[in-house]
Amino acid sequence: MQQSARAEQRARRDRRIQSRREGVEGGFDYSLLLITFCIIGFGMLMIYSASSYSAQVKNDDSSYFLRHQAFNVGIGAIVMMIASKFRYSWFIRPLTILRIRLVNVLYLAAVSLQIAVLAQGGGLNGANRWLRLGPISFQPSEFTKVVVILLVAYLVCEIPASFSETKKMVRIFLMVSIPLGLVALEDLSSAIVIFITAFLICFIAAKKKTPYIVLAMSAAALAYLYVFHLGSSFRADRIEIWKNPEGHPKGAQIVHGLYAIASGGLFGAGLGESMQKLGFLPEPYNDMIFSVICEELGLVGAGIVILMFVLLCWRIYSIAMRAPDLFSALICVGVMVHIASQALINIAVVTNTIPSTGIPLPLISYGGSSVIFMMAEIGIVLGISSRTGVSGSMGGAR
Repeated sequence: MQQSARAEQRARRDRRIQSRREGVEGGFDYSLLLITFCIIGFGMLMIYSASSYSAQVKNDDSSYFLRHQAFNVGIGAIVMMIASKFRYSWFIRPLTILRIRLVNVLYLAAVSLQIAVLAQGGGLNGANRWLRLGPISFQPSEFTKVVVILLVAYLVCEIPASFSETKKMVRIFLMVSIPLGLVALEDLSSAIVIFITAFLICFIAAKKKTPYIVLAMSAAALAYLYVFHLGSSFRADRIEIWKNPEGHPKGAQIVHGLYAIASGGLFGAGLGESMQKLGFLPEPYNDMIFSVICEELGLVGAGIVILMFVLLCWRIYSIAMRAPDLFSALICVGVMVHIASQALINIAVVTNTIPSTGIPLPLISYGGSSVIFMMAEIGIVLGISSRTGVSGSMGGAR
């Protein structure tokens, strides 16, 4: 009997080891990696096309912005590789004798960085999105987006099942409200993306949806009052520009963006043949790069860009469905929602569907902070994909 019991134990151990090997070695999602670098490579091509004129005029170097973005992507690739090797369970493992979890340390770091940005002052209309540390500058709001995904996924799993859905929602959004409020003081558009991401993670995981529907309706009502009736003169200008871009003295960016989209037609004017980037469209390699894509590659090119984002989100969704536990699945959901919402908002702004915001097109627009931290998120998802089939510690959290 003892020999039989020992043999059964060895068999179970061998099955666990085999399952772990299959999860770690066989599950890495190379298709997600390929799609990510296809989007990034396309983005670098379009950054060079959209910025060459401006770079030549301002810096006497047509490849100035391309070289800087290539450097940012190089850093992002290193960060993504490290994140893919970093076990997601370490985010919720106590680090010291004080039982402090890494996710809580990151939360405190995000709040501290946002406070530092506000204390620094300056910037547009008294606000500043950038934190300058010597020669290095970055946007802490991009780091906060990553932290909120990890925090909300952890809280959904950590809160006892005995709590009502309303109590869970209140507890989660009390924690999220601190970094969310600090980001809103600096950059309302990033705060909107953070709220959408946190809300949809909770909504998808919730057994009862009613409290979240009430929260969404309340948030929409408050946003309407703030933007259309209580907002600053700066935001009021953006509303007026959105309503009547041609008649507003500051509506040139939207007007020329729409000209670019309209002149592109079905197949576009050809790569590098945009006219609006020749001094008419301010910084066409940043938030308005989608309009240059439409002008040079037409509706077909724009459709391909949207299709690439759909494929990217589909791969992340597939990983979420195969995730080893609820915590890792919700991380994937958060990354997917972040990418999808930011892409939709950017395209909606460029087409003047919604008022103008400062949201870049993910992995395509020029900018170091955005591409580096988004590649870090994808790296975390790749790490989760490599462990599909491995039983996680929070699988039964709910």
